[in-house]
Amino acid sequence: QLQLVESGGGLVQPGGSLRLSCAASGFTLVGYSIGWFRQAPGKEREGVSYISNNNGITYYVDSVKGRFIISRDNAKNTVYLQMNNLQPEDTGVYYCARRATSGPPWTSRYAYDYWGQGTQVTVSS
Repeated sequence: QLQLVESGGGLVQPGGSLRLSCAASGFTLVGYSIGWFRQAPGKEREGVSYISNNNGITYYVDSVKGRFIISRDNAKNTVYLQMNNLQPEDTGVYYCARRATSGPPWTSRYAYDYWGQGTQVTVSS
């Protein structure tokens, strides 16, 4: 059964760090690009970061550039999102997703076919 499972979320104070993991099962991650999205209460789901499958090119939404780092360990079939200097506006449910098509931009949820269940990140003092 094909699955993506996120973990690593939690409650952190402003300025703190978390590392999210996205573990794949039922397929080999090496053949796919992966995106991280987040959704805050009452807001649309937005693309946060992306890592390509072939050459490891990475992208970030402007609001997290310089603070978040996406990486992948194909041997562990896992993608990570290191989040540093977290701020209250980073609060939300974070999802990883497998890219299915190259047509839409990486920030479009329609580019992805499988999603994890999400992990909650709360940044608060």
